[in-house]
Amino acid sequence: MNETGMMRGVRVFFGIFMVLVYLGMAALLALNFFGWSNTPLWNGVRWTFAAIFALYGIYRCYRQVTGRDYYRLNRNQDQDDEQSTYTTYAEQLKKQQQQWEGGANDEKK
Repeated sequence: MNETGMMRGVRVFFGIFMVLVYLGMAALLALNFFGWSNTPLWNGVRWTFAAIFALYGIYRCYRQVTGRDYYRLNRNQDQDDEQSTYTTYAEQLKKQQQQWEGGANDEKK
């Protein structure tokens, strides 16, 4: 597996793991697993954060299932990025080589 494929696999694993963390945290807060006091204020805080964790977990799950990602939207973009990185690196090497050759010519004079 190439590096891009490996990173994609790590991203998928991490995405699924984080979905489970968010939904699990929402369930733990909803069930009062942490034993917060049952005053109206803490019940409101607990249920508010349970809802936030649940909604964000569902949003992350949606993004994971549909393949939406903030960093890479599709394989074509990955390939374009790899090509542009190579081109940029090749251009940098060419400029550096020209500078070295120009400096070597100046020393010979």
